Amino acid sequence: MATTLPPTTTEPAPSAPPAGGSPVRRRPGPSRGKGSPLLRVPVLVGLLLFAAAVVYPLTWMVMTGFKENAEVFGRPWGLPDVLRWENFAAAWEQGIVRYLTNSVIVTAASIVCVTLFSAWAAYGLTRLRVPFSQPILLLILGGLMISPTVALIPLFRLLQLTDLYDTRWALIILYTAFRIPFTVFLIRAYMLGLPREIEEAALIDGASRRQVFWRIVFPLCRPILASAALLQALFAWNEFPFALVFVNDDGLKTLPVGLVAMQSRLLTDWPVMFAALTVACLPLVAVFLLGQRHFIRGLAEGTGK
Repeated sequence: MATTLPPTTTEPAPSAPPAGGSPVRRRPGPSRGKGSPLLRVPVLVGLLLFAAAVVYPLTWMVMTGFKENAEVFGRPWGLPDVLRWENFAAAWEQGIVRYLTNSVIVTAASIVCVTLFSAWAAYGLTRLRVPFSQPILLLILGGLMISPTVALIPLFRLLQLTDLYDTRWALIILYTAFRIPFTVFLIRAYMLGLPREIEEAALIDGASRRQVFWRIVFPLCRPILASAALLQALFAWNEFPFALVFVNDDGLKTLPVGLVAMQSRLLTDWPVMFAALTVACLPLVAVFLLGQRHFIRGLAEGTGK
């Protein structure tokens, strides 16, 4: 009697692992929808709207500087019929270059002082065994809670006693003193993430602390120093209360106060006023465009650490 055998199923043999290793595992593919164009469109639209909100007012200011009064009020959103460069010449005669020069001097000097003093303080608080380093750090950071406008009266008296009133040094010292706490906090956070091995190797080779700072630590802190310099430039370039109260000589006024004085002299000559505003904005915009890469990198790394 013949017997029927059940059908046999053949299973594929497992693939042999590569010689001397474990079986290869396939990585899971990217999830669907990740990086989809539908998700990127709202982001791009938002970025374009933000860029337009920043660029359009600047463009309108520059174009208004080339118009005449009739065009400013008759076609405020239109382009000028003729580029009137005489508006910039009139702004020059009103003293915009003098105010610009004062702002450049005060801003550049305060940038150098703030970055150097803050870098020295941050290095001492992070690398040296300073007694009471934590209370000193808290004391420095306590300067962030002092409002500049609250200190106007005592500072006015102090500058008069030291013969610094109505000088550029008054602004340079005050811009440096009020920005050191934040800059020390920023640079210190960056220095905490720097490797100590390079400094220790230099000290073993006979380098002094001064040489270690200038030749190793200071170059490594270049991104955060660029960020600190740009933030200080933005503060000093636009600062108004100190420049208004502590400088009375028209030949020493900075741009914010000088533009207010120009407006009182020009009255209704708005194209010349907008030409002066254009001249006041161009240096800072150029500096930011040149240093934006270091600024963003240093600020991100410093705040992250």
